[in-house]
Amino acid sequence: MKKKLVYLLSAITLSSVSLPAFSADAPIRWKLAETWPKGLPIYSEGTHEFAERVKELSDGRLIITIDSANKHKAPLGIFDFVKSGQYEMGHSASYYWKGKDVNTLFFTTMPFGMITAERFAWYYYGGGAELAQKVYGQYGITQYPGGNGGNQMGGWFKKEINSLEDIKSLKMRIPGFAGEVMAKVGATVVNIPPGELYTALERNTIDSLEWVEPAMDLRMGFHKIAPYYYTSWHEPGSGLQYMVNDKAFNELPKDLQSILKTAMKESAFEISTRMTHEHSENWEKIKQEYPNIEIKTFPPEVMDALKAANQELIADLEAQGGLTAEIIQSQREYLRKVRNWTSISDKAYLNN
Repeated sequence: MKKKLVYLLSAITLSSVSLPAFSADAPIRWKLAETWPKGLPIYSEGTHEFAERVKELSDGRLIITIDSANKHKAPLGIFDFVKSGQYEMGHSASYYWKGKDVNTLFFTTMPFGMITAERFAWYYYGGGAELAQKVYGQYGITQYPGGNGGNQMGGWFKKEINSLEDIKSLKMRIPGFAGEVMAKVGATVVNIPPGELYTALERNTIDSLEWVEPAMDLRMGFHKIAPYYYTSWHEPGSGLQYMVNDKAFNELPKDLQSILKTAMKESAFEISTRMTHEHSENWEKIKQEYPNIEIKTFPPEVMDALKAANQELIADLEAQGGLTAEIIQSQREYLRKVRNWTSISDKAYLNN
């Protein structure tokens, strides 16, 4: 009788206790979808290193599996994957979602805008993170910096650009707001996923494209088809992003939330730093091993047209008011302030 009473009390006690949602013996498993094809240097490698870091810091309690574009077959569908919860995380670039929400444009880069250091400063200390939350929070997503490619080159061209008329004859792959600027000055603009770029250029589906910079471009082989490599104007500090589904994140224990955020920040630093290193390495290769590549700068006529088109398009967006105007004004004011310092420090030093 005494044993039965003990068993009964034990059963009652256990039934009234709220067991933890997660067991130490059963790791939490997340999936991350990335825009990049499997094995893409730096970008895809960076997400895999991020997942390993999360596993290490969490002592195996949080396991993140990476699905590259080769597997999920939707390189430009990452936003919807994360929004729906099909994937808990994504790695991509914010300006790919301009068709869903124009305000996502501003969290990758803008033509003639902030360079990498300025953009990170604006995001973390100048109100950028709060504005990103206003944009992405509507969709149940929080976005975080996921690395920065730096000052991107102006693209690969099969023919030399000598005038504005040459731009008007182009069919060019160029995403984001820069694509709108190029379209305004007369180019035909298309957006093609990274894994299809070489084939599109080779088959004359396009006759020019921008991708990243030497760190990524030489590996893609664009120089074999389009030898004219133009300097930057459109992506002065091109930021990648991690996207996290808010519902999934809020269900994590607090320590795993902290681990995830720490690992994303570390990943952004690693990707950005490695990009700078690889740019310098591959720039040496261009000079020494690829004499056929001709480094060019757009003529003043073209640059003036691009600047004017950019200003007109920005003015049109700002006139819409609301959150769009708030972001534009925030970036403009921060750029004015931070560029004063960049000019008297880095620019003055480099001009010595």
